[in-house]
Amino acid sequence: MRKLILLSLALFSLSCHKKEDKKNSPSYNKGEMTILTDDSYHSVVEALADGYQIHYPETKFTVKTMKEDLAFIEFLKGNVKLIAMSRDLSPKEKKEYEKHIELKYQPAKFAADAVLFVVSKDSPIQHLNLEDIKKGLVSPEKPFVFDGANSSNLNFVSQQLGLNPAQLKFLVVPGNEHLTKEITKHPNKIAVIGLNTISRMYSNKVDELRKNIRVLPIQSQGKLLQADANTLKDMSYPFTRVLYFLANEGNFNLANGFIRFSCTQLGQMIVEKEGLQPYNLYKREVQMNE
Repeated sequence: MRKLILLSLALFSLSCHKKEDKKNSPSYNKGEMTILTDDSYHSVVEALADGYQIHYPETKFTVKTMKEDLAFIEFLKGNVKLIAMSRDLSPKEKKEYEKHIELKYQPAKFAADAVLFVVSKDSPIQHLNLEDIKKGLVSPEKPFVFDGANSSNLNFVSQQLGLNPAQLKFLVVPGNEHLTKEITKHPNKIAVIGLNTISRMYSNKVDELRKNIRVLPIQSQGKLLQADANTLKDMSYPFTRVLYFLANEGNFNLANGFIRFSCTQLGQMIVEKEGLQPYNLYKREVQMNE
């Protein structure tokens, strides 16, 4: 009888442990996670995180701003499981990714963004071409103002122009929003910001930012191009960039659940509301009833 009671208790205990393990096991619909993102596209990542949390109330995301290169290092160290990126990784970086993360490099692309060149409303500068930008970035006069070294904007512009970021000359004002405000005081300087800083729809703060600046068109192949839905879609705007997520998660838990959500129709609608170009296009079907 005693053996039977002990066996029953053991089975009951095992059953409780299984239920407890299942309750606390990682899942796509519950848990907490930090996402590292560059300041220039922080808004769209935060909007996607908010959307995910609405659909899965038992999840909590902390969207933390960090310079792109530094975020990638933190990711390789295993300190975070999810980061947003914009520039292409070098072959060496991809090798490091697969070495440290032990997963195949598979960027989850979710939006087309852009790097913009903006000036104050009373600036005499009307447009730029690629040669203007190249010359300015090595000029001792430092006409360009970035949000810092190791930032996505600097990385992407230098990558597009085939320049070494370490050899460039520029001024620094931390933070894309702060930079957008500061440029209004300097008519001869050009601020380099992310489109997502001023692309959000129905935002009083964004309207205020746009009020005193002009976005410079870029001259390319005989045309003056602005970053808009068409030039982002066909990537004809020279500084169009694709945003993507990298995850350190081999199964379908919170990181991959968030990525899937961001790339589905609902997530892409959030991207569009942020004023960016969805990477995954979905047909809109309207049924007409007689």
